[in-house]
Amino acid sequence: MGLPAALLDQLSGTVGFDRDAFLQSHQDATLPTSIRLNPTKLPSLPYATQPIGWANHGYYLSERPSFTFDPLFHAGTYYVQEASSMLLEQAVKQFLPKDRPLRVLDLCAAPGGKATHLYSLLPPNSFLVANEVIRSRALVLRDNLIRWGVQKALVTQNDPEQFSALENYFDWVTVDAPCSGSGLFRKDPDAIAHWSPGAVQHCSLRQQRIVSAAWQTLRPGGILFYSTCSYSTQENEDISTRLIQEKGARPLLLSLQPAWNITPSSPGYRCWPDKAKGEGFYFCCLQKPVEGEVAMVAKKVRTEKTLSKKEVAIVREWIKEEDDLYFQTQRSIYGWPRLCWDEWHQLIKVLNVIYSGFRVGQIMGDKLVPDHALALSQRLHQGIPLVSLTVEEAILYLQRKPLSLAERVEKGWCIAAYQQHPLGWINILSSRVNNYYPKELRILKESLTD
Repeated sequence: MGLPAALLDQLSGTVGFDRDAFLQSHQDATLPTSIRLNPTKLPSLPYATQPIGWANHGYYLSERPSFTFDPLFHAGTYYVQEASSMLLEQAVKQFLPKDRPLRVLDLCAAPGGKATHLYSLLPPNSFLVANEVIRSRALVLRDNLIRWGVQKALVTQNDPEQFSALENYFDWVTVDAPCSGSGLFRKDPDAIAHWSPGAVQHCSLRQQRIVSAAWQTLRPGGILFYSTCSYSTQENEDISTRLIQEKGARPLLLSLQPAWNITPSSPGYRCWPDKAKGEGFYFCCLQKPVEGEVAMVAKKVRTEKTLSKKEVAIVREWIKEEDDLYFQTQRSIYGWPRLCWDEWHQLIKVLNVIYSGFRVGQIMGDKLVPDHALALSQRLHQGIPLVSLTVEEAILYLQRKPLSLAERVEKGWCIAAYQQHPLGWINILSSRVNNYYPKELRILKESLTD
């Protein structure tokens, strides 16, 4: 792997950089594959695993399987995520308050690795705003959050500067900034051709703009988690140091195990691939000075689109009893936590929200046509029938192909499941089984060899 000479020259003198070991690590053909389990859907995995020390539900796999043909992946029981990125968990556990609900923002959230991780670590009754400026990536983010079973979140599509109306609002902001990507050269050798000192400078300027917007949204005492998958100091320590010098940010020091081989690099930390078992990664935690608590307080908001008592009764037949409120927009019914109701109504006036809470479905006549998100939300009423599929049947279902199940189960709406984990909906009629797996999510490959 021919690494850019300019990059190697840039890294000379950087804390923890060992040129020979660094070059050798990029010749190693055996790269670590890692996943993070969903703590609310813990599966029995068929893979040999080894725990990742810094992530409670993170594991290395002995080899990389075909995730496309694993129904447990599509059920949202785990997320395929680079191990170094899971160090977010240490920052959250060591610095985020645990005794009250929190407002949390993931500003550059697609495709959803850190957003799903954050969501799983938040205290009860907290909520997450997961943002992505590019529409196509925002839709991928939405789908990954739905697969994870997220219910207390808003997915938004906004430029970071559009969050300026939410000054002093969030308790925590994650910025996994777009970067030159040198930390992922081992996984994506094609990215080497796109790297240049000019690209690093361009990314640095963009990162400064994003971080400035993120800082404005933090409440006094709030915490910014900044990270990149770049090795370049201009995109890492320089960005963090600028916030310290210009905004009075206070760097927070983490307690990390020596065996993890994470390199302190003031004011943050680096993962070098020849030391830590993962890809290149930089992160730091910066706290906003406390100059008197300022927080946006939600006002009571009148809404015109709540459901009628009859419609709520129809919805309640499908959902576990919890303290939710429901409303309808563009024919689809959504559920929001009652505690978030007024606050979220204010946020949708400020942000371009493309998904919120959990989508329930549509009422047609006196019946509900359930949505795919409801199937994966873990909010299903215990009376909803569940049909267990074999692995072969599950793959057919995920390919949106016909199934032959009528003789095994009762007729009507049922959950198609694999190892008791819901995959989506089927509707069993007298002569056929209608497959309601979303077309846009279906497996397009016919087999592993395609």
